[in-house]
Amino acid sequence: MDPIVETDLRAAAELRRRRLAAAGMVFAVLLFGSNFVISRHAVLHGMSVYDIMAVRFGTAGLLLLPLVLRRGLANCSGVGWGRGLFLLVSSGFPMSFLMLTGLSMAPAAHGATITPGTVTMIGIVGSVTMFGAAISRNLVIGTLGMLAGLACLAIAGSAGGHATVTGDLLFFCCGLLWGFYPLMIQRWRIDGLHAAAIVSVLSLVYLPLYFAFFFRGFEIAPWQAFAVQAVYQGVLNMIVALWLWGRAAHVLGAAVVGRFPPLIPVTGTALAIPVLGEWPGPIQWIGIALIISGLFVASWRRPARQPKQDQVPQDRDGEAEPERRP
Repeated sequence: MDPIVETDLRAAAELRRRRLAAAGMVFAVLLFGSNFVISRHAVLHGMSVYDIMAVRFGTAGLLLLPLVLRRGLANCSGVGWGRGLFLLVSSGFPMSFLMLTGLSMAPAAHGATITPGTVTMIGIVGSVTMFGAAISRNLVIGTLGMLAGLACLAIAGSAGGHATVTGDLLFFCCGLLWGFYPLMIQRWRIDGLHAAAIVSVLSLVYLPLYFAFFFRGFEIAPWQAFAVQAVYQGVLNMIVALWLWGRAAHVLGAAVVGRFPPLIPVTGTALAIPVLGEWPGPIQWIGIALIISGLFVASWRRPARQPKQDQVPQDRDGEAEPERRP
C-alpha cells in the first residue's frame, strides 16, 4: 500500500475514534444529568429512596459480580479493602442515600447544580494539592462563580422552607463525597469500570438491610417503574456511563474530558422543567447560571501536571500509557 494512502487511512481511523469517544462522553454526561430528574420522578411516584438504591445496586452489583470475583474477594478485587471501602462510601450506597434523600426534599435542579459544582471544586483543590496542577485565572474565576451560585441557591432554599435547605445541604455533602472518588481513582490508578464494579458489588451488602427493614412489597409502584429504574440506574448510570467516561479519558485525554461535566447541570435543569414541572425562581436561575458558567470557565483549561502524573490507566490491570493531549 502507498505510504501516503496508509497515513491518510490511519488519520481517518483516529478521527473516527475520537469522534466516537466524544459522542460517548456526551451521552455519559446526559445520563448523569438526567439521573437527578429520573430519580426525583420515581420518588414522587411511589418509590422510596431505599427502593431506588436497592434496584440500582442490586442490578449493577449482580451484573458486575463476575468481574470482581475474577480478581478475588480476599483483597477486594485487587485494590485492598481500605481502598475498596473508601470507594464504597464515596460513590456507593452512602453517597446515593444522600443524593436521593435530598431529591425527596429539594428540586432536581438544585441537585443537578449543587452536586456537580461541589464535585468540581473538590476536583480543583485536589488537583492542585495532590497532583501539582497549576492555578490559572480561569480556575479562580470559575471557582468564585460557583461559590456565588451556591450562595444564591442557599438564599433561595432558605425561602423555600426547612426541607429545601436540608435537601440542599444533602446535595452539598453528596458532592463532598463524590468529589474525592475520581481523585482517588486517579491516584490509585484504578480503571473506571473496575472501580464501578467494586462499588456496585460492595453495595450489595445493602440488600439484606433493605429487605429486612425497608421493603414494602412490589405493589408500591407499577412494575414498569421498577424496570425503568433497573435499566437506567443499574445498567445505564452505573455501568455504561462510567465505562464511556473512562474510555473517553483514554482516547481524548483528561484535558478534553474535563470540558464535558458542565453539561450535567444543563441537562438536569432543562429536563426538570418538562418532566417535573419545576421552574426555578429568579434567584435560583441566577445561582444555576453562575454555577454552570463557573463550571465551564474552570474546566476550559489544559491542566498542568507533574510528569509522573501525565498518564492514565490503559486497561483493567492498571497498565499505563502516556496521556493523549488535545
